[in-house]
Amino acid sequence: MTSPFAYARATDEQDAVRLAAQPGTAFLAGGTDFLPLWKAGLAAPSRVIDIGRLALDRIEVRDDVVVIGALARLADAAGHPSIRRELPGLAQALLASASPQVRNMATVGGNLMQRTRCYYFYDPAFPQCNKRNPGSGCGALQGYNRIHAILGQSEQCIATNPSDMNVALAALDAVVRVQGPKGEREIPIADFHRLPGSTPNVDTNLKEDELITAVDLPATPFATRSHYLKMRDRASYAFAIVSVAAAIEIDAGNKITAVRLALGGVAHKPWRAQKAEQQLLGKTADGKTFQAAAEEELAAAKGYAHNEFKIELAKRSIVRALTTVMGMPS
Repeated sequence: MTSPFAYARATDEQDAVRLAAQPGTAFLAGGTDFLPLWKAGLAAPSRVIDIGRLALDRIEVRDDVVVIGALARLADAAGHPSIRRELPGLAQALLASASPQVRNMATVGGNLMQRTRCYYFYDPAFPQCNKRNPGSGCGALQGYNRIHAILGQSEQCIATNPSDMNVALAALDAVVRVQGPKGEREIPIADFHRLPGSTPNVDTNLKEDELITAVDLPATPFATRSHYLKMRDRASYAFAIVSVAAAIEIDAGNKITAVRLALGGVAHKPWRAQKAEQQLLGKTADGKTFQAAAEEELAAAKGYAHNEFKIELAKRSIVRALTTVMGMPS
């Protein structure tokens, strides 16, 4: 049962930010992630601000950028002709992200804020969860940790970010635009989400009184040659065990001139595979090169009792994603 709360409907972005000045405020739009958290007692807002009617659902295609409004539905973004043509990896990630019913309700801004599906976070019966109750410990460290992190984790938390969209955004150098009391600011997607460190209860660098208004995707030569690969337990719908967003550009001699790689299901945030990218640049695009890059990226990975398999799976997924985006036989 939820605690008493106040409700307000924002008339515009500035009104939403003004209303959010009160501590304990939460924004509500599609609600596909927030409402289950609220029902489970994992969110307890004192005021809920309905932003569902704000004019933030447009998708604009310009010469140098694609702008996706924060209230654009995942289904609309996935089906947009320009996104399907110019950003195929993002379209694939959006289609893989949820059932059709959820995609018709969920928003891009809400998906950016999607919280972990760690068993220990979602079930209050488990007392140890530093994300839910800072200082209580991490039950997953010695518990059942099959879906948990192998990169960037800390002794405080080994939860993973569950979003497919976020992984594709990380590979495509997206920028998140937010509105706050001091005006608008831009947050590169690499800086939007956080690694757990000693504060795993803080998922993002978004401030409590800031509103996500849009996601900008700059026009880049490699974006049109992008692909999203999702490894999951069942094809009907499941969160990623490991996923890879890959984008690549080659020259006439089959040398890699630009590459972006991001991994999902392996870290507290979308994991930009910078070591692999550095390994790939200037090399011939072939299976041997891809394997070497995968080995380099996962060299520092750490598995646990039930997720050690993820390390090898992540390596193979990197190779497969790059092979697919290049149109090479597997």
